[in-house]
Amino acid sequence: MENNRNFFITIALSVLILTLWQVFYMNPRIEREREVAQIEAQRVEAEKKAQQPAGQGATGADVPATPGAVPAIPGVDGATAASRDQTVGSSQRVKIDTPSLAGSINLTGARIDDLLLKDYHVTVDKTSPEIDLLNPAALPNGYYAEIGFVGSEATGAVPGPDTVWTADAGATLTPTTPVTLTYTNDKSLTFKRTISIDSDYMFTVSDTVSNAGSAPVTLSNYGRVIRFDKPTTASVYVLHEGLIGVTGEEGLHEIKYSSIEKDKQVVPGKSTNGWLGITDKYWAVAMVPSEKQAFQPRFSYFSEGRPRYQSDYMTDPLTVDAGQSATVETMVFAGAKEVNKINGYEKDRNIRQFDLLIDWGWFYFITKPMFWLIDTLYKLLGNFGLSILATTVIVKAIFFPLANKSYKSMANMKMVQPKMLEIREKYADDKMKQQQAMMELYKTEKINPLAGCWPVLIQIPVFFALYKVLYITIEMRHAPFFGWIQDLAAPDPTSLFNLFGLLPFMVPQYLHIGVWPLIMGITMFLQMRMNPTPPDPTQAMIFTWMPVIFTFMLASFPAGLVIYWAWNNSLSILQQGVIMKRQGAKIELWDNLVALFKKKPSPAE
Repeated sequence: MENNRNFFITIALSVLILTLWQVFYMNPRIEREREVAQIEAQRVEAEKKAQQPAGQGATGADVPATPGAVPAIPGVDGATAASRDQTVGSSQRVKIDTPSLAGSINLTGARIDDLLLKDYHVTVDKTSPEIDLLNPAALPNGYYAEIGFVGSEATGAVPGPDTVWTADAGATLTPTTPVTLTYTNDKSLTFKRTISIDSDYMFTVSDTVSNAGSAPVTLSNYGRVIRFDKPTTASVYVLHEGLIGVTGEEGLHEIKYSSIEKDKQVVPGKSTNGWLGITDKYWAVAMVPSEKQAFQPRFSYFSEGRPRYQSDYMTDPLTVDAGQSATVETMVFAGAKEVNKINGYEKDRNIRQFDLLIDWGWFYFITKPMFWLIDTLYKLLGNFGLSILATTVIVKAIFFPLANKSYKSMANMKMVQPKMLEIREKYADDKMKQQQAMMELYKTEKINPLAGCWPVLIQIPVFFALYKVLYITIEMRHAPFFGWIQDLAAPDPTSLFNLFGLLPFMVPQYLHIGVWPLIMGITMFLQMRMNPTPPDPTQAMIFTWMPVIFTFMLASFPAGLVIYWAWNNSLSILQQGVIMKRQGAKIELWDNLVALFKKKPSPAE
């Protein structure tokens, strides 16, 4: 056992860490067989709900409230059986047309509730439908952003969910043409809302309240993001999907759908800056309140009527004197969580910790540099698969001194095996002296028996970071490699058990072993055969079956990660072979392969 301690510890650590990762992070539903199946399942479910009777509308409780804020604002509409196009077409709207977005703003409530992402499609096929991020409340998958006011008897009716705004005929919101909405109530208050948008995903809503009356009025501004459904991947542990925000002294709030369904409401402390909203894996809707007034954030789940999730805020009361006006500005992000654009908004718009909209995880100090390196190489190479391969080479170069030292120690271990066997035979009956003699031998020959663990251990953080980057960043979504790999963020679509698509039947998920997982398994097998076969039968069995186990385990991982692992194994084989040759140690690969397939003598022989 002493002779193979290095190998045993390496394998044990690998199995333990990957098993824990599989159990606690690789949720059984972490990826459907195809993202198409997931999207289609959502659409089918939505159609079924649409055929059911409409649910009751929400009550005024879903509107953010502060002490003394009256009256309550009416809630959202019930779902209908109308199609999306019919629902959108049944209301007065202002068209949205930018390089990144298409859709419209509902003049009832001035809701941003119709938004398509031009650059993103449901499947890898560019002719497939564009992603519909926001949908009217009347649809089962209603999802929208709304900004309004809460007043009093003195203010009269103020803009809320049912307010019908007036817009110029034919107005279209583009990056160069803002739109202006107006509303005047019976108390001589005029609300002028100017909505502008950049070429990406940020709306700026500027509300000016003019008081033509004879007395000052006080009112509060509110904003909310409401969603009626939730994504099917919301239970995945590897990333956060649900309600999110950065406010007050608490900082980041991440509230999963399951948590808010149980708690009903989470009310952090007041804040003077920050943002809040709802995030998906690749998309998000977030509001950034004005810093001129403190605001009360809130995260809620309402189960009465139509169940819905809501992130909202309400500002402290704002007083507008007679004959005066006041302006409140709110930013609304609605779009894809592209890393560079999110970082740009944080810096250019001075949005507090807006980069946390992307779930980099606890090990962000590894995942963020990893993404930066892959993205930078992509800009040079033009293919994310190639940038992953280049990243592997760079990481190997960074850790070369440590890996080089480890492989040298392993080579020395092989060279002193005769002395180790001699010690074992000499002190066969005295384990204590055997241990002492072994340690003295290690010291004399300058050998670290645990050195072989380091190549594996240093690879594990990189493995986790790359997995996180592949899973959470939209840049990797539908990113092709070559051949059959058209999405590096999805598992290899081929399978050994139907001859990689030649046989006309689907393979169960647990038997889904693609080409790249097989390549990874073969390279792992060859790497392990670089070392002598352990004399202990148990270790020898682990030695033989470990590549097979890892092949099945990694078959459900993103193809980009499996490609990284296979390429890393190949580089390790070359590196270990060169070092062993320089050290004069025998490379056991060929002998091990011959012995594996050589006929074993029978006991009688």
